[in-house]
Amino acid sequence: MSDLAAKADLLRSLHVPGDPLVLPNAWDVGSARAVVDAGFPVIATASNAIAAALGHDDGEGAPRDEMMFVAARIVASVDVPVTVDAEAGYGLAPGELVELLTGIGAAGCNVEDTDHANGGLVDAGVRAAYIGEMRAAANRIGVPLVINARVDSFFPASPFSGNERLIDAIGRARAYWAAGADCVFVPGAGPEDLRAVVTEVGAPVNAGLPLRGGSLQALRAAGVARVSVGPQLYRSALGHLRADLEPLGGSAA
Repeated sequence: MSDLAAKADLLRSLHVPGDPLVLPNAWDVGSARAVVDAGFPVIATASNAIAAALGHDDGEGAPRDEMMFVAARIVASVDVPVTVDAEAGYGLAPGELVELLTGIGAAGCNVEDTDHANGGLVDAGVRAAYIGEMRAAANRIGVPLVINARVDSFFPASPFSGNERLIDAIGRARAYWAAGADCVFVPGAGPEDLRAVVTEVGAPVNAGLPLRGGSLQALRAAGVARVSVGPQLYRSALGHLRADLEPLGGSAA
């Protein structure tokens, strides 16, 4: 576990506000090795992309064992720290999730607060307690797992609109940070909202970056500490595949 603990410490150290860790998310061994070969120091998995590649829907539509098998193969294929998108925890107790993740060699993870079973968002206090128990379990195991708490206030699952989304996001981010998260992820938030989260919460903040039209410089200026692209690279790869298939004479249905 000492090697895994060192990888978790390295991953945490790379979260620098204003000089963010950039994570091109991988979905299989080939994409993970391509990310490492390009010089990136950490691999992040994208649950959406992995589920799609396996033929399942996002949002815990894929069986947990299948998702974790792919994550384990990615971890085993590279020497850099790997942070695994664990969606909403797959119905596991916090300690069980931490044991599963550290058992496959993950140095960090994403956990989100969308309620995939009932719709909407999980109560912020309930999710904060879950994160707190994850932190306690990681401490018992002796691996400082880097927990990236995803705040879905800006997602369609959220019941909020307008400025309510930012208010809810800040409240949730504060709760998750206080509970033991190492970073808070607010996908869907623009640079000004992200700047507000950075200022009001004081935690390292993860932002999503659109591959088309997004500005890494704007995210740096907002003070974020981590940037990820989610399933966009997977979708881009499929787009290139379709383009390459066209001249081979296939006939679309």
